[in-house]
Amino acid sequence: MTSASGNMTPLFALLLPLLLLPHISAQVPHWGPCPEPTVQPSFNLQKFMGRWFEIAKLPAQFEKGRCIETNFSMKADQTIRVVSSEILKTERRTIEGSGVVEDLKNPAKLGISFSYVLPYSPYWIISTDYENSALVYSCTDILHLFHMDFAWILGRTRTLPAATVDKAREIFTSSNIDVSRMTASRQQGCDKTL
Repeated sequence: MTSASGNMTPLFALLLPLLLLPHISAQVPHWGPCPEPTVQPSFNLQKFMGRWFEIAKLPAQFEKGRCIETNFSMKADQTIRVVSSEILKTERRTIEGSGVVEDLKNPAKLGISFSYVLPYSPYWIISTDYENSALVYSCTDILHLFHMDFAWILGRTRTLPAATVDKAREIFTSSNIDVSRMTASRQQGCDKTL
């Protein structure tokens, strides 16, 4: 719906989020553009590689199971192999994607895609000590009217101390990222045989 001048009508601009809401109900929509948080300074991609477990997350429609983990490894062409898995009911589901450093001057700003036909989505490393935990943020602007957030607290082990999780939430909040809907991920019973 555009006016004669080619601009989006105000009514359509107000109705668009309401029309899209049923399709994005698991996500966290916010009015306005994405925040621009500071990312990990002097990020070392090699040290970030390896296995990470999801400790907490903002709701994500594409993550429905438990025991969610992701393994990152470098490919010969300097892209990143991304293998994520979850247990949904009694079945382990795995998906493979690829990642790239989107800005060589800012290597903590990665792009991840799990489809050859979709563009890379932002996957920004806000903070990490490489050995214990990492904070990851992704955000997509929709018509500059609102944005969709994803945020994860990752650990090298299936659990992290409560103080570490609390500190991670504080870092997100101080970066203008709303984590009030963040939930703990289910990492119990993951190593049992399916």
